[in-house]
Amino acid sequence: MDTPTLVRAALNALVGESDEEKEPGGDRSTLLRWYTLMHLARVLDDKAPNYLKQALGWSYHAPCAGHDGIQLALGLSFRPGKDYLFPYYRDLTTCLAAGLTPLEIILNGISKRDDPASGGRHMSNHFAKPEIGIQNVSSLTGNHAQHAAGLARAVKHYRSDALVYSSQGESSLSEGYCYEAVVGADRERLPVIFVVQDNGYGISVPKRDQAANEFLCDNFAGLPNLRILRCDGLDVADSLRAIAEAQAHTRSGAGPAMVYATCVRIHSHSNSDRHEWYRDEQEREEARARDPLPRLRATCLDAGIPEAELAALEAENLRQYNEASEAAIRAADPDPASIHDFVLPEPWVSPDWPDGLHDQAGPAITLLQALNQTLKEEFRANPDTFIWGQDMANKEKGGIFNVSKGMQQEFGPARVFNAPIAEDFIVGTANGFSRFDDRIRIVVEGAEFADYIWPAAEQIVECSHDLWRSNGKFSPNITIRLASGGYIGGGLYHSQNVEAWLTSLPGLRVVVPAFADDAAGLLRTALRSRGTTLYLEPKFLYNSAMAKTPVPEGFAVPFGKARVRRDGKDLSILAYGTPVHFALEAAKKLEAEGKSVEVVDLRCLSPLDTETIFRSVKKTHRVLVAHEDKVFGGFGGEVAAQVADACFAWLDAPVQRVGSAFTPVGFNRILERAVLPNTEKVLAAARKVLAF
Repeated sequence: MDTPTLVRAALNALVGESDEEKEPGGDRSTLLRWYTLMHLARVLDDKAPNYLKQALGWSYHAPCAGHDGIQLALGLSFRPGKDYLFPYYRDLTTCLAAGLTPLEIILNGISKRDDPASGGRHMSNHFAKPEIGIQNVSSLTGNHAQHAAGLARAVKHYRSDALVYSSQGESSLSEGYCYEAVVGADRERLPVIFVVQDNGYGISVPKRDQAANEFLCDNFAGLPNLRILRCDGLDVADSLRAIAEAQAHTRSGAGPAMVYATCVRIHSHSNSDRHEWYRDEQEREEARARDPLPRLRATCLDAGIPEAELAALEAENLRQYNEASEAAIRAADPDPASIHDFVLPEPWVSPDWPDGLHDQAGPAITLLQALNQTLKEEFRANPDTFIWGQDMANKEKGGIFNVSKGMQQEFGPARVFNAPIAEDFIVGTANGFSRFDDRIRIVVEGAEFADYIWPAAEQIVECSHDLWRSNGKFSPNITIRLASGGYIGGGLYHSQNVEAWLTSLPGLRVVVPAFADDAAGLLRTALRSRGTTLYLEPKFLYNSAMAKTPVPEGFAVPFGKARVRRDGKDLSILAYGTPVHFALEAAKKLEAEGKSVEVVDLRCLSPLDTETIFRSVKKTHRVLVAHEDKVFGGFGGEVAAQVADACFAWLDAPVQRVGSAFTPVGFNRILERAVLPNTEKVLAAARKVLAF
């Protein structure tokens, strides 16, 4: 029976219409379908702890018992291959009803190679099947609400009739990113339904310790476009009623909906939790007494379904479980040799510029002009390219540095638009939007200054392992632009560097141009490649004359290809960003002293071009690493370690580093100069290495 028929049957049963008005046999067949799925899900749920006891897996299991009604309703309302569902870790019944088989549930539970969610790469009880629209979500409680809002934005833009469901526990609504997702979806009237399953506890923390409102949905009561619908999450029919009303509201274009289902947690939060430490026996007994499964069974009997028919159904479910369990246990484990698969997707490489080098003359443009020009060229080339962020498109303004100036006028507000000051929402919705179609490319100004990016840190981490965690099934194709670094008198949150943290995350590309041509070339490659690129723009160089160069038409720079900016034989200075220019100035001064210095512009930090670095080191035998970030804990430490490890036999002096002092960046220009590196500091460090 299809979902609309199920909903009609549920509504008929609720309002007590006469038998003549109901679909013939609808109630009986509906009840049997409901009970079959609910019982099978409970068999799987109850059997899950046994695998851990037998050392077979399922080491994380969050029971779904007590959430059965709303989960069954949600799974039945979902249209496989049409809608999008973001389940959470307790959604076993949801995913079974939505289209996963018992075998697929168990393959996930015991982390087998053929688990459709992640191939054993992600935690058990994180069910998914992207092929039918059930999304792979992380363990970060509720952060998929951002992805659901972003995907709903794409659904709306492309005029799809799909619906997006974000399922989560009530405690996730305490997270700021969930609030951002709901408020953002409300403002944009997005076709997303937030299904909140309230069992009264966030692990051991009772709901009263999380919010003043008894029902956390009331925290959103002031939103004008959000329809809030409460239901009994123990009752399938009432849950279907609420979801049907939510669907009608959302499909009308009026905005998102929130279905708030009151559930009960019968067991501990998970197999690592002991609820008897914080729930007394009376409370636990009351929870067991409200179990939806025996209640639904009694309803079936009251509806005239014979006990023998239910017993046969239960026996068949147990047979299906046993068959699936045996197959899952025999199934192959993940191959340890596969750990490097899907860390990063293969990038686009220009056939015309395979090394990212050119010798073209012509009029020089600024780094800022190169960025603006390249963005427009790529937006013309690919109509499925979008950009958003704070201050991106306000009349003649295009970002606080005007990198996106003129873009909304040319490409329209559907592709170029402002976002709230909510960095997490900016990046999180990009992740979700990109799920609609792999051809989509998104540019976001992740924060107006790089050192404001920290609220989006969890979404950047999310992007870093989406491809790997999904076993290659989803790549967030996003370029995150960040104005980075100092020398502008900006002080804290306006002058600092973040690349040391970013490069510690496998699954991200991190690039830092020092010249206009590389700025254009790296941006073009980022926008044409799959995967997530952190594009750090040295803001001091935006309009600096020393960064101006000619930019060939269609110029591209491949990832992981450094550029030797100056040949030399006595010392290699390895630099990126603004310090490349300090290195070139220092090299020129040292030339007058009879020293030949090679300057290598790294351009791309991850992946790092160790081949070019090692070749230079083996030629000069001395190395200085120059960067703007702090020396202690900075990315230069990684470069120095790589050199020491691979080139120790060729070194005639210790590897030296020069960068910022281990302090915050001061606002007063005197303090800023004392903190940040400059040509004189690079020169002094170079002389030290040369004198060793």
